[in-house]
Amino acid sequence: MVTFIGTKELQNHLKKTRLEDAIARLAGMIKEDYLRWQSFDKSARVANHSDVGVIELMPISDGSQYSFKYVNGHPKNTQAGLLTVTAFGVLADVNTGYPRLLSELTLTTAIRTAATSALAATYMARPDSRVMALIGNGAQSEFQAVAFHAMLGIKELRVYDIDPAATDKLIHNLRMYPELRVIRASSTAEAVKGADIVTTVTADKTNAIILTPEMIEPGMHINGVGGDCPGKTELHADILNNAHVVVEYEPQSRIEGELQQMPADFKVTELWTILAGNATGRSHAGQVTVFDSVGFALEDFSAMRYLEKYVMQANSPVLDLIPEMMNPKDLFGMGMAATSSNVASPARSNTDCAVPINA
Repeated sequence: MVTFIGTKELQNHLKKTRLEDAIARLAGMIKEDYLRWQSFDKSARVANHSDVGVIELMPISDGSQYSFKYVNGHPKNTQAGLLTVTAFGVLADVNTGYPRLLSELTLTTAIRTAATSALAATYMARPDSRVMALIGNGAQSEFQAVAFHAMLGIKELRVYDIDPAATDKLIHNLRMYPELRVIRASSTAEAVKGADIVTTVTADKTNAIILTPEMIEPGMHINGVGGDCPGKTELHADILNNAHVVVEYEPQSRIEGELQQMPADFKVTELWTILAGNATGRSHAGQVTVFDSVGFALEDFSAMRYLEKYVMQANSPVLDLIPEMMNPKDLFGMGMAATSSNVASPARSNTDCAVPINA
C-alpha cells in the first residue's frame, strides 16, 4: 500500500497551519536540501512540448530517496475552465525502488514556488524592501504575495494584470491580510515605479517583454517566475545584462529561463552557492538583482518531504498501487488468484506420464 495525499488532505492541513507558516517552514526545508547540493543526482527536466503547452517530468535523488513530479503548463486551459498548471508527485525509497508516497502537487507547487522565491529574495533583495509590484495576478499570485509579506516584511503590494478579473480575484483573496496594503495599478510601468521588488508571474507561452530597461531602478530585486519553458520569457535582455542574475540549476535555466535569450557564456550564479555562503546575493545597495526562477526538482523533493512530515497522518488514505504477495516470484499466481477457483483442473488420462518428458 502507498500513502496518498490529495487536495483534501492538504486543505485540511492548511486549516490547521497558516499558509504563511507553511511557506516559511517549507522554505527552511528547501534551504536544507540546497545546502546538500552535492548529494543530489541532478538533471534538467524531461519536457514534451506541443503548440498549446508542455508536459514535464522532474526527477531527482539524494541516494536514499527518489522523487519525481509530473507537471503540465497549458496557458489556454483557463478558457475551458481548466487549470493552467496541474501536478502530482512520487517519493520513493532508493534501496527498494518502492514508492511510499503519492501526492497532489498542484497546490503544493504554488506553495513551494512562493517559498523558493521568498527564500532567494531574503539573500538578494535589500533588507529594507517594503514595496513589491506583482505583475500577473493568476493562480500563483496570492502565494507570492503572502510569501513576501511574511518572509520579507512587504507592506505594500502594487498589482497589475491585463485581465482585470484576475486582479479583482487577487484583491478579494488578499482581504484576509489587512496589514498588507494592495493597490491596483493601471499598467506595469505604474506598478513597478518606486517598487523595491518586482515579481513577474505571467502565464502566456510567448517571448514577451513584461519589463523593459527604463522601468528598472537602482537596487531593485526582480523575481522572474513566469519565464519557465523554451520560448517563454518576460524580461528584456538588457535587464539581465545590467544585473546580478541568480538561477536554480544552470543547465536547465539556460534552456527554459530568461537565460535562454542570453549567450552561452553569460555569467550567472546558482542559488545553492549563495545559501552556502560561497557567493553573494547582492554586493551593494544599488545593484539590480534578478532571480531567474524556472522551478527545479530539488524544490519538489523538499515539498514531498514536507508533505510526508507535516501532512501525512496515521489515517491518511492508502492506495493499492503495489502488489502485496506471499511469494514475490509468483506474480502470475497473484494476478490469477481471483479466477483460479473458477478454473477446472485438467483431467489426467491413462497415457499421462508419471515422469516429465524432458527430465
